[in-house]
Amino acid sequence: MIIQENVALAPFTTFKVGGPARYFAEAGSMAEVSEAVGFARARGLKLFVLGGGSNLVVSDAGWPGLVLKIGIGGINRRQENGREIFEAGAGEEWDKFVAYAVANNCAGVECLSGIPGSIGGTPVQNVGAYGQEVATTIESVLALDLRDGQPHELCNEACGFKYRTSIFNSSERGRYIIVKVTYALQSGGDAFIAYADLKKYFAGWNEKPALTNVRDAIRKIRAGKGMLIMPGDDDCRSAGSFFKNPVLSSEQYENLNMRATAKKLQIPSYPALDAQRKVSAAWLVEHSGFSRGYGHGRVGISRKHALAIVNRGQATAAEVLAFQEEIKARVKEIWGVALEPEPVFVGF
Repeated sequence: MIIQENVALAPFTTFKVGGPARYFAEAGSMAEVSEAVGFARARGLKLFVLGGGSNLVVSDAGWPGLVLKIGIGGINRRQENGREIFEAGAGEEWDKFVAYAVANNCAGVECLSGIPGSIGGTPVQNVGAYGQEVATTIESVLALDLRDGQPHELCNEACGFKYRTSIFNSSERGRYIIVKVTYALQSGGDAFIAYADLKKYFAGWNEKPALTNVRDAIRKIRAGKGMLIMPGDDDCRSAGSFFKNPVLSSEQYENLNMRATAKKLQIPSYPALDAQRKVSAAWLVEHSGFSRGYGHGRVGISRKHALAIVNRGQATAAEVLAFQEEIKARVKEIWGVALEPEPVFVGF
């Protein structure tokens, strides 16, 4: 395995911001992952594991230790107890996996089409969109445990999945390096259509949409919101949705509703949101003065989606952080809701 020095990290991220890694390596196997961990430990270096780079904000100073990019690929499929089981390497491109599953008429991830990044990142954030999340399909996760240096297979329950959360980014952050994820999908299952965008897209259809129809629809909807990576489109130069949809208590929700009523506004209501008193972060941002296309120097709001902070060109990580703090402060002042960022912040 080749260890490189002073490697720029911005090109490895969808945001295209941030400084260099002191050391950089790409691992294509479990053995190489262990080798990289040994290299870092022998030199007392901090270790950061890089996947697809789609949900990251890297500091302008970069990373002072070793950045390990997981390049373990491959997708294997088998049948087990009437289910379709897919084993995928952590370095495999996520949307490639979704395309493969849909092409084989296996339901469970079709609404997660078009999301950038790699397989290994999906359990960490419990990636979700349009009413689906990976927690409902992940059978197990194979990971290297940095405590004992051994590979361990964690079942779904052991991963501690919650909204955009797992043990990998909360209670056990930094303990595991994910090398493979196993998904259980439903062969011939119906496409999941719960969100308003999808219902609107398929309104008037006489036949039930197939999985391929839903995948195509999701990709078109995401493209319309600047959430599909398109070369040359600076609205795609982002970390995706920058803020989580807030989950409110009854009291918080009532307070928000009173504020909206006073302004003669109605909080968007969808069944998938109402189940948890989850409210749209995009709506809160847009109704706090940050409309689509809002400019703030070299950073701004996507012209297509109010929830994406974008790099208009040569933006620094410091500028991104200052802008997100401005948005959070304004939303808190106007709506009484505290927004939480969704990306991982590296090197701060």
